[in-house]
Amino acid sequence: MIGHMTAPAPAPAPTRDPGPDARPARGVRLDGVARGFDGPQGRHEVLRALDLELAPGGIHAVIGPSGCGKSTLLRLVAGLDSPSAGRLTTPGAERTAVAFQEPRLLPWRTLEANVALGLPRGTARGEGRDRVRRLLQLVGLEHAAGQRPREVSGGMAQRASLARALARGPEVLLLDEPFGALDTLTRLRMQDLLLEIHAAEPTTVLVVTHDVEEALYLADQVLLLRSLRGAEAGAASLARRIDVPGARPRDRTDPALAQLRAELLEGLGVPTHHHTEDPR
Repeated sequence: MIGHMTAPAPAPAPTRDPGPDARPARGVRLDGVARGFDGPQGRHEVLRALDLELAPGGIHAVIGPSGCGKSTLLRLVAGLDSPSAGRLTTPGAERTAVAFQEPRLLPWRTLEANVALGLPRGTARGEGRDRVRRLLQLVGLEHAAGQRPREVSGGMAQRASLARALARGPEVLLLDEPFGALDTLTRLRMQDLLLEIHAAEPTTVLVVTHDVEEALYLADQVLLLRSLRGAEAGAASLARRIDVPGARPRDRTDPALAQLRAELLEGLGVPTHHHTEDPR
């Protein structure tokens, strides 16, 4: 189903298409989207004039400094908030799933039962059981299905969180710093697992990360947002859009990625002291 959120005054009520089977899965589109909040010191704009089109089945990474609106963007796409201006087109909240930095599993339920919480309402018992079993196998947790969150590692808990998010078969998967709380080695393994999951169950992925290398390794497209505080008057939130070359999984040591990493860090205001070789 496709949901539309538009700027107020006047704004039509959200419209819905007949159902997910009526047309192919779609991505996400933002046309001139803005989001501002009123505070004691007046109106504060978080997002402004944001134009994006996320292709169906692609992986898109969002990076940017603190306060640039990354989490606000996720909330808008998830249907948890509405834009102050512009038009946002998504498959609708019931076709969108979110996984956070913290697994947020129910501690009294087994991993299997936690994953089952993500199933759409009305799923037949046998169908749901098969779906949960397949997802646990996909994330390598079939052996731990009966364990509770306190009995497994942080990486295993995060894998269960991903499986729960996928249980409804979402058209759009939103990931908010999903591996930020993990140690480096586990984080690298989870990145590869995400690519394996995406290959097995293609969906449109929008991932927020502070890790530039992670963004370049995972995504087809990296979106660099700027903070509007101190920005030029009228500046749009999207500072740069980079199409990442090469098929996934990519070579982490690819020089092309190293060059893009330096450019993105410079865009974030982090000097890399990157030097090119003197051709002489």
